Amino acid sequence: MTGASIDRDEVARFDALAARWWDERGPMAVLHKFNPVRVGYIRDEVCRIFDRDPAAPFPLEGLSVIDIGCGGGVLSEPLARLGATVTGLDPATGNIAAARAHAEAEGLSIDYRDETIEAVAARGERFDVVLAMEVVEHVPDRAGFLRACCTTVKPGGLMFAATINRTMRSFALAIVGAEYVLRWLPRGTHDWEKFVTPRELTADIAAGGLTVTDTTGVVYNPLNDSWRASRDTGVNYMVAAHRPA
Repeated sequence: MTGASIDRDEVARFDALAARWWDERGPMAVLHKFNPVRVGYIRDEVCRIFDRDPAAPFPLEGLSVIDIGCGGGVLSEPLARLGATVTGLDPATGNIAAARAHAEAEGLSIDYRDETIEAVAARGERFDVVLAMEVVEHVPDRAGFLRACCTTVKPGGLMFAATINRTMRSFALAIVGAEYVLRWLPRGTHDWEKFVTPRELTADIAAGGLTVTDTTGVVYNPLNDSWRASRDTGVNYMVAAHRPA
């Protein structure tokens, strides 16, 4: 499998963790704590653009969502529970196997595929919502990858991306702190040089024909061991982008 989204070393690293995606005290513990912020942000922005009630039981009902780099399905599953028709992509076959098994045990119907977004785009598949969450900093060709992501957004649709800003603070917190001191993540999970500034991400998305309509930071609160949305984009941040109808 080749393409802008494929770094074989990165795929192998995450494939080795496949069996522990749903262990909330394991190597994905930070992702589980981060997940409610991601889900809330996506839900609220989608409801704003598609004129839905975020408090409704199934506010994403009838909308197609593709979760690129879905891993074990930690984000795909809550979006399916909100009513979305979800497709999950991951080049690591172990991740897809874990995701399928967990979704089946939960009684959820999610279309998991071990393929790339480039292959999906080439077939002409299009979605209401495209997600590239915590994956942009792991691809070898960011511009090519984001171009493929943007291609799959329907007219009037949305794309979301979450990544890490390339700042000295992100080096201190996301690499030294998270990987070496606190050991939240396995060493080598991130490469600081692949971190992406909001300006770079906005430019790449604009080149794909979409307009970034919101940028939101995400910060960690050590007092209650939780994450929250913030205006501070110095380390973690998310963007929402819209394709005109």
